[in-house]
Amino acid sequence: MSIIDATIRFVKQQLENAEGGHDWFHIERVYKNALLIAEGETCDITVVKLGALLHDIADSKFHNGDEMVGPKTARAFLEGENVSEEIILHIINIIENISFKGGNFEKQFSSKELQIVQDADRLDAIGAIGIARCFNYGGFKNRALYNPNIQPNLNMSKEEYKKSESPTINHFYEKLLLLKDKMNTQTGKNIAAERHRYMENFLSQFYAEWDGEK
Repeated sequence: MSIIDATIRFVKQQLENAEGGHDWFHIERVYKNALLIAEGETCDITVVKLGALLHDIADSKFHNGDEMVGPKTARAFLEGENVSEEIILHIINIIENISFKGGNFEKQFSSKELQIVQDADRLDAIGAIGIARCFNYGGFKNRALYNPNIQPNLNMSKEEYKKSESPTINHFYEKLLLLKDKMNTQTGKNIAAERHRYMENFLSQFYAEWDGEK
């Protein structure tokens, strides 16, 4: 069995009971996005594939905010598969530096492979699926859909962002609508632009319905 096939099997097992926006199907979409983006980039495709498959192996949101669970889980698996230390370190760096974290997180590592996987992950956070995932997670956390009296906070620290319980609509302004301008690759930028417009149209319709205009 190839390392990619073994990783797919491992990730499916690990995320069998995961929340719907961070389950195997999220990983699969990010994986496909990463392969698409990688076609236009010079990169180590094995690192891109492994990074995409393992980037959310243990999201800190579901582990009491512990950001070390994911890297530790990925390392233990890759070591068990006799993957080289060089590749393991690269995958760990991707996992540790991929997240948005309120937009105020300064990456400590950069590589073309990280840029590709990060764009692939961000694409799954916007557009139609991004909207679905946003409301799915809001429901999972029992958050209000929208509260006109609670304004989005665009200046949250990393810790404030992690602990935020603001209405789901606020998350569009605090993260989703910001991602278009944070894409790394040209392919990512092109796809993000279209998905961004879709979200803007959704919000216009949402507010019109909220106000009883349509």
